Amino acid sequence: MKVQEIYELAIKEGMKADPRGKEGLKRFLEKSKKEYKNLKDDEREFFDLEKLTNPYSDTRILTGNPNTDVGTILCGVDIEVGEVLLADRLNERGKSIDLLFAHHPEGKSLAGLPGVMKVQADIWHREGVPINIGDFLIDKRMKEVQRSLMPVNHNRAVDAAKLLEIPFMNVHTPADNMVTSFLQKQLDKLSPYTVKDVIDFLRNIPEYNMAAKMGAGPTILVGDGEKRAGRVVVDMTGGTEGPEEVFEKLANAGVGTIVGMHMGSKLREKAEKYHINVVIAGHIASDNLGLNLFLDKLEKEGIGIIECSGFIRVGRL
Repeated sequence: MKVQEIYELAIKEGMKADPRGKEGLKRFLEKSKKEYKNLKDDEREFFDLEKLTNPYSDTRILTGNPNTDVGTILCGVDIEVGEVLLADRLNERGKSIDLLFAHHPEGKSLAGLPGVMKVQADIWHREGVPINIGDFLIDKRMKEVQRSLMPVNHNRAVDAAKLLEIPFMNVHTPADNMVTSFLQKQLDKLSPYTVKDVIDFLRNIPEYNMAAKMGAGPTILVGDGEKRAGRVVVDMTGGTEGPEEVFEKLANAGVGTIVGMHMGSKLREKAEKYHINVVIAGHIASDNLGLNLFLDKLEKEGIGIIECSGFIRVGRL
């Protein structure tokens, strides 16, 4: 496969698992096309043309020729300068790494992270939160995240990869969509009675099982194992953590338990206040699961995968 084909496949699979559905994604892309069409000529050079076909601004080919043939990738949850140098060293030892493949965004993907957060409002709406309230809450949070990214040196790892002439891409929200959809479908079918049932379910998944053995597996952050789970919602996509104000709305909508990757102190306090159980499945383990679900597609095409930076390959072919 070529780098471009891997990129396009990631977008395709992310869209299949997107909580907005086909119509929601169609509207999103049409809005981007309208935005571009209405720009003045002197403004168009600053518009990212990938937004016309790719709804995930945190997923990009970051450097390298998109037509490069790929036989082997170096895959990590994070690819930073250290991992770029590792790839170069491995190539010196005969590994023939053709592509650096990260989950977490770097470069323009990191700058574009706030652009994927809007999907959170659609997820809350599916659970019963009015869309106008969701839009208001996520817009405020998106601006917070955008401000926090302004001082960041986005391009360090990308520059290193460029100097060493190693193609580099990342797949963030598409993989997060895949893990969210994978877990939600199984939990809907299982309909766990208690919070402990949720933990037991997660521990039977290889990525979470391994993480538990390393002390980083599924944990009850709010509530306890004997509490009834109620309606269980998987909250693992949409760029990063949402606003703390949403917990009141989710509780009013009847959500009983949230299964997430991670949760800060302020959000945890709100979950406690509104009596929503919280199970933290584990950040890196969840990222591993999302990556593995996508990498099954690449392995079918004969792509070799070398693990690094917290990634452990689990195939489901």
